[in-house]
Amino acid sequence: MNEKPRTDSHVAAQRSDWLGLARRIPVFRLLGAAALVGGITSAAGAQGSGNGFLFEQPAGSFTLSGGYAHANAGSDIFSFTTDQLSVDKSDFSGLTVGADLAIRVAPRFDVVLGTSYSGTSTPSNYRNLVDQNNQEITQTTDFRRVPVMVSLKAYLTDRGRSVGRFAWVPSRFAPYVGVGGGGMWYKFRQHGDFVDSNTNNVFTSDLVSSNWAPAVQGLAGIDFTLTPHLALTGEAKYIWAHGKLSDSFSGFDNIDLSGLSTTLGLTFRY
Repeated sequence: MNEKPRTDSHVAAQRSDWLGLARRIPVFRLLGAAALVGGITSAAGAQGSGNGFLFEQPAGSFTLSGGYAHANAGSDIFSFTTDQLSVDKSDFSGLTVGADLAIRVAPRFDVVLGTSYSGTSTPSNYRNLVDQNNQEITQTTDFRRVPVMVSLKAYLTDRGRSVGRFAWVPSRFAPYVGVGGGGMWYKFRQHGDFVDSNTNNVFTSDLVSSNWAPAVQGLAGIDFTLTPHLALTGEAKYIWAHGKLSDSFSGFDNIDLSGLSTTLGLTFRY
């Protein structure tokens, strides 16, 4: 193992495992398919709605969404990784997909069960070290998060209005806020070649930490009605969570799993 000359140019290869996922199930293709299903559902549910109105306020809704999940990456395991390897803090953020099932418990309140997935995979090498053959010492860092949350969502205005006894007209815009709690599953993995800090020898290893951690969240969003049964939903959500690392990463503090996500989705009222 040798020290890399300071004059060497360095190009850090970066990629996200979302690229492979996006080729198979692109977010916009997913939302497009959801819109098609929503149109079919609306047509099939014509007996339950009139021209621009429903015969009663919906009992709940189901939302499919996609967007971007920013990772705070504020704990020392991330600092160590970005200092030693050609990984930037932004490499831990990436695309996200999610689903929410809401049940109306009051005219302006819903209980929501939701989950999402975000993950990245970043190839890298040591910033300042090469092996005895002057070759890069390469490895890959994976970071995945899956929160499962129960939230109370409160609408700031009426979601619609009753017209007479048998018609309910949804509002064009319906802003809301919410709070919730639950758990977050995470996986932090580094696999490839590494340098022993005591002997400077290069070795191959697969270091993994995977566990559940308690989490709380705050959220805000808005529903934009497209049809009586279908709405476009924009949402911003911040999750606070820290998890314990496995013995593979002994000596490090709890891993920071917190971050802000922004999503756009289709909401189906039922």
